[in-house]
Amino acid sequence: MMDYRKYTRQYFMPPERCMDWAEKDYIDHAPVWCSVDLRDGNQALVVPMTLQQKLDFFKLLVKIGFKEIEVGFPAASETEYEFLRALIEQDLIPDDVTVQVLTQAREHIIRKTFEALKGVKNAIVHVYNSTSLAQREQVFRKSKEEIKQIAVEGAKLLKELTEEAGAEYRFEYSPESFTGTEPEYALEVCNAVLDVWQPTAERKAIINLPVTVQHSMPHVYAQQIEYVSKHLNYRENVLVSLHPHNDRGCGVADTEMGLLAGADRVEGTLFGNGERTGNVDIVTVAMNMYSQGVDPELDFSDMTEICDKYEEYTGMKVNERNPYSGALVFAAFSGSHQDAIAKGMKWIEEKQPEHWTVPYLPIDPTDVGRSYDADVIRINSQSGKGGVGYILERNYGIVMPAGMREVMGYAAKAVSDVQNKELQPDEIYDVFMEKFVGIQEPYHITEVHFKQTDGITTEVTTEYQGERKVTSASGNGRLNAVSNALKKAYGFEYNLVTYQEHALTKSSSSSAIAYVGIQTPDGKVHWGAAIDPDIIRASIDALLTAINHSIK
Repeated sequence: MMDYRKYTRQYFMPPERCMDWAEKDYIDHAPVWCSVDLRDGNQALVVPMTLQQKLDFFKLLVKIGFKEIEVGFPAASETEYEFLRALIEQDLIPDDVTVQVLTQAREHIIRKTFEALKGVKNAIVHVYNSTSLAQREQVFRKSKEEIKQIAVEGAKLLKELTEEAGAEYRFEYSPESFTGTEPEYALEVCNAVLDVWQPTAERKAIINLPVTVQHSMPHVYAQQIEYVSKHLNYRENVLVSLHPHNDRGCGVADTEMGLLAGADRVEGTLFGNGERTGNVDIVTVAMNMYSQGVDPELDFSDMTEICDKYEEYTGMKVNERNPYSGALVFAAFSGSHQDAIAKGMKWIEEKQPEHWTVPYLPIDPTDVGRSYDADVIRINSQSGKGGVGYILERNYGIVMPAGMREVMGYAAKAVSDVQNKELQPDEIYDVFMEKFVGIQEPYHITEVHFKQTDGITTEVTTEYQGERKVTSASGNGRLNAVSNALKKAYGFEYNLVTYQEHALTKSSSSSAIAYVGIQTPDGKVHWGAAIDPDIIRASIDALLTAINHSIK
């Protein structure tokens, strides 16, 4: 039995009200992005990436546009060490990309880390120690002062070894388990570290405030960030960084609120891979900004390739419903959604507005390399006339009359329902051709001849159950004359209520398609269509198909 009473809140509110972030309604510029896929994301894998996979992943991150990439924990394992050395010795780090390495605030680990960095041009050395109440009491059993001293000694050693190396490495400090630390104490430790480093405008320090474990709702994290950001020493020379995990499912919200609260930088992974429930999904945060007209400064224009490579390198899967990147996130199966999207797309084509506003699609799927045909309108038993009509028009140039779209929609849904599967565009086309095109039974026309008189006179040769008839009739047009001949020959009772035609530009420049709807005395409308280079022949065949439909 679940007992909620064994739990309590493990976070600490700032000692003062910090709600300036709540006055802002959106993020107006991109933060500095730092990918931790190759460290945090890698150590979270059941089978960590090989050296070659990590090298390939690094190249992908550079291609996407990351300028800061955490490449590992060089002192943790030989593989991590060799990966960094391979990047340096194979000259794979572009001049505008900074690699970041992680180290605990322990002397032998820091020294090993600096050995791995020899020869690198741009680097961030990221040192951390845990500051939370739970870790102080249960793991380290040390006082606040002792924990702070660990951070200070680590900061001093980073500075000393960097000067010895004659390098210009930048420094980053994380009070690990920040969200379980009293904010005023986390601030005290961070300021003590900054006093050692003395950051300048040319060589800014990074203070990373991680959601190592999510304990609170996002607005609490935002207040914690705002409090520290407001009271940091050397604030103009410090980048406040976020590193949210996702234990409560709030990684994206924590990040967005943290940015509103004054943060300058975000550490995360593609698609949220990471320990436990993962890190913040940088793809989602960046694309959220993009969807509101803000340049995220990362390129996800070929989302399919990024997903494929990510899955290949990590063995993980991108969930089908993952925002922006999942295989089904733009898919509309619902009939009402399909109808709204199809009409919205038509409106965009006609009006060409400055901004994208299509219902149910927060962004244009083509911006991330997805197609309308394969990814947006998807047909199954839940779909409607709008979606089916959209597929046929976009893929095959078939623009059905409104009433026919509804009947075709039901026909496609019925096939999907019986087969219990989604229908692909070619299968929808096959349903259309089978149900509505060229039905020559039980009535069949073998010959038609026209003569111009005061109107149009026709002679129609038909077959029905093996019997041939030749019937003459007149009309105010060719189709009307043929219709009158068929009524005369067989006593049909119907009214021709719809006739449309157009060129089939999608499939053949030499063919046309005609649509005919007839209404029988019972009030039902029956539909037929036909495709032929001769539009007159197409219209006659469409009429005959509608008649045969009504008989069946």
